Amino acid sequence: MFQFGFMFPEINRNFSVSYFCYSVAMLPGNERQDVERGGKIIMPPSALEQLTRLNISYPMLFKLTNKKANRVSHCGVLEFVADEGKVYLPHWMMQNMNLREGDSIQVESIDLPVGTFSKFQPVSPDFLDITNPKAVLENCLRSFACLTKGDVIAVKYNQKIYELSVLETKPGDAISIIECDMNVEFAAPIGYKEPEFRKKEDEEMAVDPADLMPEPSGFVPFGGTGNRLDGKVRKDSTSSDMPAPKATYVRGIPDYDYQIGTITFMRKSTKTNNTKDKEEKDDFKPFSGSGNVLKGRI
Repeated sequence: MFQFGFMFPEINRNFSVSYFCYSVAMLPGNERQDVERGGKIIMPPSALEQLTRLNISYPMLFKLTNKKANRVSHCGVLEFVADEGKVYLPHWMMQNMNLREGDSIQVESIDLPVGTFSKFQPVSPDFLDITNPKAVLENCLRSFACLTKGDVIAVKYNQKIYELSVLETKPGDAISIIECDMNVEFAAPIGYKEPEFRKKEDEEMAVDPADLMPEPSGFVPFGGTGNRLDGKVRKDSTSSDMPAPKATYVRGIPDYDYQIGTITFMRKSTKTNNTKDKEEKDDFKPFSGSGNVLKGRI
């Protein structure tokens, strides 16, 4: 028993065309800053016709290959208004792929997984001057269709261009970032050094808090000076050397003798090495002298 059927060749559904690439500055007409700020290219109208016939899935994503330098990147498409046989790329994308004006580039359609994670590293520490870098990056990534691991993208903010290296992407080395919830992390910028903080030495208070207390009023116990029974004055101290009694310092009691326009700083003072050496000399040290040898014995 024979079965009859018709054999049809399988139709290649992939779009793969070679174009001459140029930077956006070479595009005829007005200057297109919107193309420079994003990760999308401008293709000729014939590419749209081929993509429509091939039933390419949306969003349209493309793989760019520079066979001479063996460089690969991914991008989206912004418009189909380029001259036939030409594509226009952002300047930062031309640098990533080591392309010059008029070089040949292979453009292929591709499907990429939706991104869930990406990690960036600023090329310069100047990126830390931005108050909210995540918000700035999120706003700039709206002009991108996909990310490729190893690329260095350009972010323009406040009339300045910052370069960010894509260190990691998940779930693959190339991801689609259109309508996705993606976690973003930043690595330390290249050449960044953490500031050094010097620890202050422990210092003693130069001002006794008890001196700031108001003078005691009324009866003060043990406020007088001691007297000898024989009426003589002590040799080691005089009445003028006796310090006046101080009130006990209590937190929260204001200084009633405060004068407007003055500020009192309660700082600590360190003891110098000279004072420490003097104290050590004054202290009694047993067996600190030199020994003597008895006659006839060693």
